[in-house]
Parts: sequence; C-alpha cells; structure tokens
Amino acid sequence: MSKGLFHSALACGILLLLSGCAEDTHHRVIVSVPDQKMLVLTDGKPVALYRVSTSKYGTGDREGSYTTPLGHLCVRKKIGGGFPLGTVFHSRKPTGEILIPDAPGRDPIVTRILWLAGLETHNSNAFSRCIYIHGTPQESLLGTPVSYGCIRMSSSDVKKLYELVGTGARVTITDGHLKETGL
Repeated sequence: MSKGLFHSALACGILLLLSGCAEDTHHRVIVSVPDQKMLVLTDGKPVALYRVSTSKYGTGDREGSYTTPLGHLCVRKKIGGGFPLGTVFHSRKPTGEILIPDAPGRDPIVTRILWLAGLETHNSNAFSRCIYIHGTPQESLLGTPVSYGCIRMSSSDVKKLYELVGTGARVTITDGHLKETGL
C-alpha cells in the first residue's frame, strides 16, 4: 500500500471511530433522492428495496434548513427496539401513544429511529440536526419528498431495517438514481 493511500485509509478509520460509527461493516444503505427509494445491501448483495420520503425542502446540511444531507453517513444510534409498531417518539423518548398508518392530523416520529452521523465535511451537521431514518404514520405519502430533513419509512419497513442493520452501518444519500450506483 502506498504511503498516501495508507494515510487516507487511516484518516477514514479515525473519522469513523470519532463519529461513533465503526461497528456494522456488513450492511450498507443507499437512499436515492430522485427515486425516493432505499436499497439495503448485505455484504454487497441487495437484500431489500423500500419506498421512502426525503425532505420537501431539497438537499443540504445547513442548520435550520430542514433539508436532507447528501453523501456518506452512518447509523450512530438506534432507538426504539422492542416497542410496538406506531409507537410515537418525542425527543427520542416513547410517549405511550401508538398511531396506525395514515392516522389523520399529525406526523410524529414513530416505531424506530436510526440516528445518522455525517462522515464528510458537507454533511457534518447531520447528527446535531437530528437527521434520522424513522417511521411515519403518513405512509400514503411515501415515495414523495415530504419530510423535514429525515428519511421517512413505513413502520413495518423501518422495523425490518432496524433489526437488520447495526450501529456503524454506512448510509449513502445520493442525488443519483439507484441504477446509476452500478448495482
């Protein structure tokens, strides 16, 4: 290995450790903003494809922008394991309320939370902005950009994702189509 490549690999490893994202190396998640879909890979092989919703305000990582950050991130924390589908979370704590899919009136965070940390300068605010992959009761809107920065999924799909990927799993959010990823 060349000296430059070694230093680059070492820097990447240090960044992963500092971000708290150095555990699950078997899973990778790719979110396509134009497709509003999520592809999940296990050891490089596709295992699931889900409809999602990203931000209605577009992409970016500026504080207060309500945009979805692009680039390489990782799952830093997982919250909500064991709670029933539709469990409402406020400030990452269960409220005791449970909503069914497409419950009228509100759109809280439900079922599970996978809290993302950015691994690049242009998405380094993701963790402090509380950018999550989470369940939504507004399942009929999945497939369209309607979130406030997070990646929304159906309750049953986010439960499956939560059970499959561990902390440290890499997440790539791209403005390209999934077919352009070469997979």
